Amino acid sequence: MSGRLAGKVAIVTGSGSGIGQAIAIRFASEGASVVVDYRNHLDQAQETASKAEAAGGKAILVKADVSNLADTQNLVDQAYAQLGRCDILVNNAGIEKSAAFWDVTEADYDTVLDINLKGAFFLTQAFVRRLRDAKQPGRVINTSSVHEDMVFPNFSTYCASKGGMRMLMRDLAVELGPLNITVNNIAPGAIATPINTKMMANKSQLEALLANIPLGRMGTPEDVAGVALFLASDDGAYVTGSTYFVDGGLIRNYHEQ
Repeated sequence: MSGRLAGKVAIVTGSGSGIGQAIAIRFASEGASVVVDYRNHLDQAQETASKAEAAGGKAILVKADVSNLADTQNLVDQAYAQLGRCDILVNNAGIEKSAAFWDVTEADYDTVLDINLKGAFFLTQAFVRRLRDAKQPGRVINTSSVHEDMVFPNFSTYCASKGGMRMLMRDLAVELGPLNITVNNIAPGAIATPINTKMMANKSQLEALLANIPLGRMGTPEDVAGVALFLASDDGAYVTGSTYFVDGGLIRNYHEQ
């Protein structure tokens, strides 16, 4: 099959909806086989797989909680067992919990950090070990956030996890470069996804947000998927250690109301 990712296999975590779903479908449309990872919603994952196959790629479903190391190892193992290889890893699964700093519980801290940072760390480790042993190149693409760099009051756990992801990406770009494995972050701003449904329904909140975005609109999951495709394709072969902000200019114009 032709396409910019023909013959490649990609794992996309949290690909049942939103940005992960859009990336999986976009990769499939360019010839990739995709491993659709889900934790709870099988129906959403099946929808992603169906759309990926309709777009021209192959898709398999693997249930995995990325905060569980056995699950992350199985995710990589299934890519090899069912699809024969794995070239691209998209660490997209993420969660946020709102709380004033003094009200954050240990349970909430653990949930956010375990999924957003620990999960990406150890899934990348499992992915890299197989590539290293086979002497194969690879691509790691993390869905980070503008909040790897921009404050977000009442979301201290989320900011900590994404700040950690920024530094991890930079470190691994240097450490894994000699293996010809690139590592980059995509930092979305305000994207129209299920995680933002409540905010989008609040007219005053939405208007205040849009006033902060120079391009004057929220982003779409497809806006993010286009950058992921660039980083996964041959066009991004010499790109590593960078964060790509997909935010309509938000980070350059943000201020608290």
